[in-house]
Amino acid sequence: MAIIKEAKTELEAIEAAKNELHTEKIIYKTEEIKGGLFKAKTYKVTAISYQDLIDEIKQYLKETVLGLGLNEINFESTVTDNDTISITMYSDNNSILIGHNGRTLKSLETLVRTKISKDWNIKQKIVLDVSNYNEKRIKYLERLAVNTAREVRKTKMSVELENMNSYERRIVHNKLTKFKNISTKSEGEEPKRHIVVRYEEIKEAE
Repeated sequence: MAIIKEAKTELEAIEAAKNELHTEKIIYKTEEIKGGLFKAKTYKVTAISYQDLIDEIKQYLKETVLGLGLNEINFESTVTDNDTISITMYSDNNSILIGHNGRTLKSLETLVRTKISKDWNIKQKIVLDVSNYNEKRIKYLERLAVNTAREVRKTKMSVELENMNSYERRIVHNKLTKFKNISTKSEGEEPKRHIVVRYEEIKEAE
């Protein structure tokens, strides 16, 4: 639950919010209140703790996903050292939450980020997962990258991979960075942007 504190300086208002919320890690927005003829300006800080924000996100997600036809959903959440909020969802039908190639999951992630940006005017890092889908997806993409690179190196013919978002393309690029005789390049426009894996001869130094 958000609280409001007003003080002579922004720092004083922030410290008052931290004291009331009993935490050093808060999310806040500041409003400068102009003073009158005989009154100095003050600062109003609206703040919320990370845990309260996570609870709001969970409630928002629950209301959103239950509209997809799910009967039950549970959450696990953590805040990393770099203040990334990570929420894992478990439901009676995880495939609905994930969607084709994780598209529904990514859409939910975008919705949550947009809501936080609108409510608090910040870009908060949010990572959503369903069961351990993200881990499985990363392993799949890395296997796909290596197997495709081996095929390209053998046939010397380029291969276009499936359409991927920027995060997934980065996984493939990074996996093949040091793969001998192989180069990768992203082509196409979103949402049909994909990676092309190419064979490249290594020129011997003269």
